[in-house]
Amino acid sequence: MRQFDFTPFRRSTVGFDRLFDLLEASARQAASENYPPFNLERLAEDRYRITLAVAGFKPDEIDVTAQQNLLLVQGKKANENENNQGAFLHLGIANRSFERRFELADFVRVQSADLADGLLVIELVREVPEAMKPKKIAVNAASQPSAIEHRDAA
Repeated sequence: MRQFDFTPFRRSTVGFDRLFDLLEASARQAASENYPPFNLERLAEDRYRITLAVAGFKPDEIDVTAQQNLLLVQGKKANENENNQGAFLHLGIANRSFERRFELADFVRVQSADLADGLLVIELVREVPEAMKPKKIAVNAASQPSAIEHRDAA
């Protein structure tokens, strides 16, 4: 994959640092490993769902951390070689630790995280505070001065 250098653009723009940081982070993530696979769904105007395939992980081995504009999902797999009686002839199921980062928009919070059937389902909700929501402003018609008031003023 190609790496882009945004340094010339950073020098000639003001206030777009977050945009360039997101682009660079996206490029780094695309170049990195794609484990575990995930789905991202939009359920409604302000509701989203992230589903990660984490087969073989127990709830106590998964850590979901929500920070400002960042959701971090980590899986720490304990070494289970001592629990297995025999040797593997083929090891095809991924049994490794992972870390997945998701950039969240402003006012998006994690509502819940559930693990069932090897799928970690994270529900997200966007809650914009009332003070930040757009408000409709009524436009009043200004009364025009009457002809009599206009003559008196002259």
